[in-house]
Amino acid sequence: MEKEELLQKILHCVENGKVNNAAPYPPNMKGKDGADEWTKKALEEGIGPDEILSEALIKAMDVVGKKFSEKKIFVPQMLISAKAMNAAMEHLKPYFQSGAVKKKGLFIIGTVAGDLHDIGKNLVGMIVEGAGWEVLDLGVDVNSRKFLDAIGSHKDAVVGLSALLTTTMANMKTIAQDIKQQYPEVPLIIGGAPVNENFKTEIGADGYAPDPQGAVSYLNSLIA
Repeated sequence: MEKEELLQKILHCVENGKVNNAAPYPPNMKGKDGADEWTKKALEEGIGPDEILSEALIKAMDVVGKKFSEKKIFVPQMLISAKAMNAAMEHLKPYFQSGAVKKKGLFIIGTVAGDLHDIGKNLVGMIVEGAGWEVLDLGVDVNSRKFLDAIGSHKDAVVGLSALLTTTMANMKTIAQDIKQQYPEVPLIIGGAPVNENFKTEIGADGYAPDPQGAVSYLNSLIA
């Protein structure tokens, strides 16, 4: 099979959320190979992991992200596409770890103290990883100290704060200000249902993303 055809197969599977051969979704691809099998095949055929990442995974998640932003698909479809992307990434991770594939940078993300919601955070993390970044997910209910410790170990990272509750916006503000006081040079982006551009300015963050694609766009702008 030609290289372009293999890359297109991976792209198509990720865009449509076809994880592997056993996955029943989407119904029109039932019984067919998914992102898992096609990525393994591509590597066996000698296609470079960096090319699979840039020409299949990143392009697919870019399409998915744009569809989500335009409300053509919703969270369930985006999550299944991210799951397919993760299946492909499992084959590429050894190359990331060996240095054969260069990462764009490190993104530290966490849901702020007092907030246990993680779907949005997880989605952003998966999409950002699919865009070629390494992701350090600190989890939920993350206080200033955990963020500061992580930044202390990775001073060249970009930091993302997530909140879903209006009641935890105050915690987000405290954490953002703690980070900026100790590491003013660290780029800080916020996201989540109750926050907006005005709140970003109020708390001294550098970026605001209304959706995962916005986070990717912001991160990529830092290295453009």
